[in-house]
Amino acid sequence: MRLLIADKLDERPLKALGVLGLEVLCRPELNAEELANALTDVNILVVRSTKVTKAAIEAAPALNLIIRAGAGVNTIDVDAASERGVYVSNCPGRNASAVAELVMGLVLALDRRIVDATVGLRAGRWEKGALQDAPGLRGRRLGVAGLGSIGKLVLEHGASFGMEASAWSRSFSPARARELGVGHAASLVKLAAASDVLSVHLPFSPQTAGIIDERVLNALPDGAIFINTARAEVVDYPALERAIKAKGLRVGLDVFPSEPKGSSGSFQPAILESGRVYGTPHIGASTDQAQRAIVEEVCRIVRSFLTEEDVPNVVNVCKQTPARFCLVLRARDRVGVLANVSSVIKRHGLNIEEVTNTIFQGAVAACTKLRLSGRPSETCLAEIRAFEEVMHVDVIPLPNLA
Repeated sequence: MRLLIADKLDERPLKALGVLGLEVLCRPELNAEELANALTDVNILVVRSTKVTKAAIEAAPALNLIIRAGAGVNTIDVDAASERGVYVSNCPGRNASAVAELVMGLVLALDRRIVDATVGLRAGRWEKGALQDAPGLRGRRLGVAGLGSIGKLVLEHGASFGMEASAWSRSFSPARARELGVGHAASLVKLAAASDVLSVHLPFSPQTAGIIDERVLNALPDGAIFINTARAEVVDYPALERAIKAKGLRVGLDVFPSEPKGSSGSFQPAILESGRVYGTPHIGASTDQAQRAIVEEVCRIVRSFLTEEDVPNVVNVCKQTPARFCLVLRARDRVGVLANVSSVIKRHGLNIEEVTNTIFQGAVAACTKLRLSGRPSETCLAEIRAFEEVMHVDVIPLPNLA
């Protein structure tokens, strides 16, 4: 079995998986277009920022598993993978500490204008008078939009600075807020209005595209700090530029629209021209600790897939079965029993959506649960019961939770 690493990662831990009979190939130079030609005999693909397109997936007949070495799966065509029966997994939360640390670094830097002070000193200017006034963080209001692993850590870090924290997410309830000891905001606009510092930690999806819009940004108090280390697509950047001018916002950004694809190059986002924006080049997850944790998680996923027939963190398996009835079959553990039963079910126009099979002590009998697309007729059940190996058959309706 072959594993291809198509990004810059520490391949040494992955190569140690060779003891499981895995051949590890490292091709970090591959881009999205070149990837298709490299996947012919690959069974497991590991990527970080390299895009995995539908064309690449369709050119990989042996591909069983795609792992994104990071949070989210926005670089992978998950629908195309699902159509081909390819598992897609990721490594959520493994870079949370690194991103949360950068958030607090940006907040501190903006509050104390550390970058401006450093630039002035390097240019030979002693600007103590202009830079000595800072609001400070203790007692100020911290708002967190999005309560995944990173958002929760930012709340914890804010509390260590004595900040008063509130949060919003679609699933965040007042009861959960009380458990966490933070305030509950009923909407993003209300969260912004109650935040001297607003930090965004929302995943990108069609529902969150541009969700931090003009209404949210205009609700921020004058002079507030705004941080985005999540995804550029969740923020209306033209509206942010207008809010910087109109409300005197100070802004910290790790993500930008139209970022360069490589790790180096020329990039001058216009939003930095105001002098009120501090930026980093999408390095939120780039600490040695975070990278080690991510590679360790990739190894865990691969090892589980190879030895336990399980895929941790899988994102494209149905959360709810499309089956409506479960046929419970007790039968002798003999060759051909399931094949015979399956042929009867097929002949009656039913689809087997899921199968679980349990062998009892002594390997004489088995219990098989066949989750079916519809209810088998009495004729169908009679044909199944007619097999001499079959001891008993039950049909159980499954709850429709759609």
